[in-house]
Amino acid sequence: MQRITNKQLDNLVTWINELTNSPLTPYRRDENDRLVANVGNYHIYHAYGGVELHRMANEAGGIRVVINSGCTTKRDLYNLMHAYIKGLMTEKESIAA
Repeated sequence: MQRITNKQLDNLVTWINELTNSPLTPYRRDENDRLVANVGNYHIYHAYGGVELHRMANEAGGIRVVINSGCTTKRDLYNLMHAYIKGLMTEKESIAA
């Protein structure tokens, strides 16, 4: 079985951000050179030896947990993200029809 890497998860996050027209980076600098969260950005959170998919909820850096699996293995999140992408694509197809 092939190991799932951070790069593979990052590629899936980029795909999700592109599918949802969300910002590609979690933070940006404002006019006063302060870090401000990009609302809507999806990103990978690393903690407790696991990973989780988060989405920025406000400019202060608050987040929403997208897939309620808790911090899990990279492989589990990889599979869950593929299912999430499939759902996003199905939704886009039904809107277009």
